[in-house]
Amino acid sequence: MFKNQPKGLFALALANTGERFGYYTMIAVFSLFLSANFGLTEGQAGTIYSVFLALVYLFPLVGGAFADRFGYGKMVTIGIVVMFIGYLIMSIPLGGDLFALIVMVIALLLISLGTGLFKGNLQVMVGDLYNDPAYESKRDSGFSLFYMAINIGALFAPTAAVEIKKWAESIGFSSNDAYHFSFAVACVSLILSIAIYYAFRKTFIHVEGGKAAAGVKEEPVKELSHEETKNRIVALLFVFAVVIFFWMAFQQNGLTLTFFADQFTAKTSSGIQSMLFDVVNLVMVIVIVFAFTFVKSSETVKGKCISVAAIVAAISVLVWKYFRLEDSIELSAPIFQHFNACFVILLTPLSLAFFGRLAEKGKEPSAPRKIAYGMLVAAVAYGVMVLGSISLNTPDAQKLAGEAGTFASPNWLISTYLIMTFGELLLSPMGISFVSKVAPPKYKGLMMGGWFVATAIGNLLVQIGGYLWGSLPLWLVWAVFAILCVISAIFMFAMMKKIEAATE
Repeated sequence: MFKNQPKGLFALALANTGERFGYYTMIAVFSLFLSANFGLTEGQAGTIYSVFLALVYLFPLVGGAFADRFGYGKMVTIGIVVMFIGYLIMSIPLGGDLFALIVMVIALLLISLGTGLFKGNLQVMVGDLYNDPAYESKRDSGFSLFYMAINIGALFAPTAAVEIKKWAESIGFSSNDAYHFSFAVACVSLILSIAIYYAFRKTFIHVEGGKAAAGVKEEPVKELSHEETKNRIVALLFVFAVVIFFWMAFQQNGLTLTFFADQFTAKTSSGIQSMLFDVVNLVMVIVIVFAFTFVKSSETVKGKCISVAAIVAAISVLVWKYFRLEDSIELSAPIFQHFNACFVILLTPLSLAFFGRLAEKGKEPSAPRKIAYGMLVAAVAYGVMVLGSISLNTPDAQKLAGEAGTFASPNWLISTYLIMTFGELLLSPMGISFVSKVAPPKYKGLMMGGWFVATAIGNLLVQIGGYLWGSLPLWLVWAVFAILCVISAIFMFAMMKKIEAATE
């Protein structure tokens, strides 16, 4: 899985891990902060949340334009500095008046601009590592590993957000002011990110400013005919249209799914289930899965022995933790967001192994088919939420009922995140890899920008969930997302022959 990958992949992935940790620490509590601190309705909070997410994915167009002139490396560094300033402003408690709201909007603009300068250009650099013929065949697996690595940051972020807020409250800060300490964590993570970037810069400096800027001789590029160029662009536009609705559904994890965790999910957990809410336990499970993979793939006895020892150690920790379980633990809504990142890390090696076997047999589905399957999987995830919400109050009725309201098992949300992650792995890393591979050479930057624009539009539509949250039955809210995912998948399959023909 890790063999024959360019060294620069791991350096860039680790740099992105630090940035993503800070970003997801903020996202874990952001929608709850908006409602608590400013007294916003779910719809109003959803609008701010979704516009922010949209800008995060629109600004890579600006970052890409500057990078074409000044180089990717400079834009990555400037992006981290701009993000740092934005997070620093967010970390200052200013209350909940109009002035505080304006300052927050300025901070969000800085964070989204900095992310746009950083995120897109870093991914372009990752893609350019695979322009070397020695690594071209590893492009898909490379992007999957990159995607898995950055989710390590996202795994720890919700726990960090919850625990730092609790700590701030314990030393006398109000509940609303305590949120700002979670935002401050992002400042620290960005310092770590830039340190990793420059410490290992030599492994990827050849792609930092493009080949010409690095003094590397350009490889001859195959010219496409006008018809081939048009067909490829049309195929990519079909894909972009579909992924809009995936991100609309997926990004509900920070909005309506968080509202569900906060308002409708049981407030305590006990027994083995409670172990799922301790990030240490999740890390031990991850260690077991990866060590087992290395046992099978290691070519030396020493490597196999180290892997077995890691499995035994991780199981021992889990057993020790089990016998020290409390009768029950309190659940905080943001903590549910660590499940997606955990499942990405756990499922990536299994996904690579599964599709690797299919590839050996010549049966691996094309990237567009994986994307279509991903949409169907996302629909199934929301189908689970439909089933889990049939007997629950509407959100408006739940607020009136208070402690006498209707509540659901945490397992509904956990199952939804598990299934949604299957869809994410079929769509997101495969989609980015597909664009970098299929885009006509002279429009490569524009098409990668198109992927981010599609993501931005999907994120902007996330706010629909906030406005559905109120008087409608909960099962109907989730059904809307499930139906949109099914329609998108049907459209993708209908266009499949045209898409695959254009990209062969």
